[in-house]
Amino acid sequence: MGKKLFSLLLTAALLLSSGVTACAASASSGEVLITLSDSGVKVDGTPASADPADAVYTGADIIYYADGTDSTYGEGSAEEMHSAEEAGAHTRVTITRPGTYRITGTLSRGQIFVDLGDGAKTDPGAVVTLILDNVDLTCTVAPAVFFYQVYECDTDWVAYDAGGAEDYAASGVADTSAAGANVILAAGSENNITGSHVARIYKEGTTKKLHKYDGAFYSRMSMNLSGDNGDDTGVLNIVADNEGLDSELHLTINGGTICIESQDDGINTNEDGVSVTTINGGSLTVNAGLGSEGDGIDSNGYLTINGGAIWTMANETSPDGGIDADGAITINGGTLYAFGTRNDAADSDSAQPYLELSFASTLPAGSQVTLTDAEGSTLWSAVTRKTCQSITLTAPTLALNTVYSVSVDGVLQCYSGNQSGMMGGFGAGQRPGAGPLPDGFEPPENFQPGAEGQPPALPEDFDPSQMGQRPENGGAGTPPEGGQDMERPQGQGFGGGMGAQQGQAGGSGSTEFILTEAVKSFSGVCDSDASGKTRVSFTVNGGAGMSSIASGQSVALADIQASVEDLDDSQIQLTITDVPSENYAESCLLSDGAQAIAAILPTEDGVYQLTVAVRSGTQQYVGASQWQFTVGAPPFRDVPQSSDAYEAVKFVYDSGLMEGTGGNRFSPDAAVTRAQAITVLARMAGAVQAESDACSDVSSGSWYSGYVGWAVTNGIVEGDGQGRFLPDEAVTGTQMEQMLTRCAALANLSYDASNASAQPLTRAQLAQMLLAFSQAE
Repeated sequence: MGKKLFSLLLTAALLLSSGVTACAASASSGEVLITLSDSGVKVDGTPASADPADAVYTGADIIYYADGTDSTYGEGSAEEMHSAEEAGAHTRVTITRPGTYRITGTLSRGQIFVDLGDGAKTDPGAVVTLILDNVDLTCTVAPAVFFYQVYECDTDWVAYDAGGAEDYAASGVADTSAAGANVILAAGSENNITGSHVARIYKEGTTKKLHKYDGAFYSRMSMNLSGDNGDDTGVLNIVADNEGLDSELHLTINGGTICIESQDDGINTNEDGVSVTTINGGSLTVNAGLGSEGDGIDSNGYLTINGGAIWTMANETSPDGGIDADGAITINGGTLYAFGTRNDAADSDSAQPYLELSFASTLPAGSQVTLTDAEGSTLWSAVTRKTCQSITLTAPTLALNTVYSVSVDGVLQCYSGNQSGMMGGFGAGQRPGAGPLPDGFEPPENFQPGAEGQPPALPEDFDPSQMGQRPENGGAGTPPEGGQDMERPQGQGFGGGMGAQQGQAGGSGSTEFILTEAVKSFSGVCDSDASGKTRVSFTVNGGAGMSSIASGQSVALADIQASVEDLDDSQIQLTITDVPSENYAESCLLSDGAQAIAAILPTEDGVYQLTVAVRSGTQQYVGASQWQFTVGAPPFRDVPQSSDAYEAVKFVYDSGLMEGTGGNRFSPDAAVTRAQAITVLARMAGAVQAESDACSDVSSGSWYSGYVGWAVTNGIVEGDGQGRFLPDEAVTGTQMEQMLTRCAALANLSYDASNASAQPLTRAQLAQMLLAFSQAE
């Protein structure tokens, strides 16, 4: 069918890094040529100046973490300290003026330092382009290439950071075309940058940061890295004793062939919630985490992949991933192969399909992982260079609604869970209509609730401020007939999607990996029955599964049993990850003992998944079982802790006021009907149900009729003037505020309306309104 291996794109790019013939660099018109040499640096063929007033000069002191200092100096370890003699052996080449600088040659102890002065950050003309043309540069005390002060193109962030703007709209799109820090890899060149870092140094007499530069190749401002006018044959090899390629704000990679080996993160952009790492093209290979930890690509904000060929690996033992971002990871194009203990989940709004595989147990280094289509054609095949448990794949040839197969070392794989796209409604599992509401719902002018304007009393113990604890019975009232109110998550067995089975063996899971708009992530991946091995299932906590707990309580995990007796504990792996995959992944072997198991249990609020599995490579047995549980958090994958509605959703869930809609979802954007709204309000008020014949369209004995009767009797709601309540119509923000305001008046509470919208109310907005109402005094 003319299909090519995905890996060909990457392999072809990587091959460019070998066999490059170095040639003498020459500056084009308008460029300044800097020639590095241990015998002396030259600028346009003449020895470099030592005068700081010149465009390029040498001799300035390098910034480094000094030895012989104590804890009042900073936070560096003994290994991060350097002597004045070591620092003084380096030659700092400082660039002080805007322009284009072509750099070539070798400097065994040195640094390229770009410093255009204190006003550069806000000066659009303070732009420097470095053309690396066969550079071999080593710095053992600090970053080897360092953009210190140039123009910052994100002027909105500059204004906000300086206190000149009230707000900053962070997103996964950053235009860095005007950035002050630019690097071009000359066509056909090979550039080797070996660098160190500077641990945090305090401003004198304080613990505030004076210096802290974590990467071997570093910019304090947004930076672009590109090929040579569309030619990506230029190579940049970065070897780092900490992080590799860093920017304090945004980083955009447009081209070139980049290879990074780092002890910690390979790439890091570090402004929390703001930074954007964008990859538009080129070839990128990252082998990160060669020390005790480290992600391949780590953005403290967003990661956006629009193109390029990327192979990225994280540390083998720490809970790190080939890709990691605090914000959204958006995949719109290119090829990506990310390996780690736990890759962060990609965003569902990605334009290009992707495949996320979470293996039930750790894959050994050297495992051959293959992806084939329904016709048996190999689309992608690679050998893992490190142990890993999480793989993320994408390529332009991946398609939705297509059956794929995954094999490891020639054995067909199956999965037990996936990222479900199940959606439901409020209570009854029906999504209310969102059309225009009928006329007549506004209260009559001068309306006063209650007979003769006298509000009847609510229950004596009604206090909305106390609605923060989930009742033992899960909340007042009975859910609608056929309702889907979510119970606290229990164990999920091997086979079917998430939430399909609980602790059952069930045979082999599905071997068909089908990508859809809603499902791109597959968990519990392990050998299928095609392996010929005996399938094993597991139970925990005496068969009771995993129980969700409140904040501050301890997760219970004990009595882990396999369905066969002769499976040794050393062949059973326990893994706990967060859902969706963001920042938690811990594992151990059952043979490691109770103390090791206790050490992997989460303590922070969140939604987690436990996988108990036969270790990869076990000859006789295969199998896995999974359970999902929560710690002090609602079990909803579509309301992350970063959501504006998170605290409100947590409140209504913990209070038993609102439940999930199925598939571990809250459906925050789904509309709410009038029947649902009044039911929740009545539950919150602790109302006693009272049937009423005031509304002809409210059937006596229905799940909401007693609550409507209570609300009508107390003047909280009215009909449409024709004796109808219209329970299935969507409620608006304005209407809900009227209900809450009247309810507050009955309880002599002061309540300020927070939503006066005439649009249909969403579940998230209702949760936020109820939280605000609970704080009324």
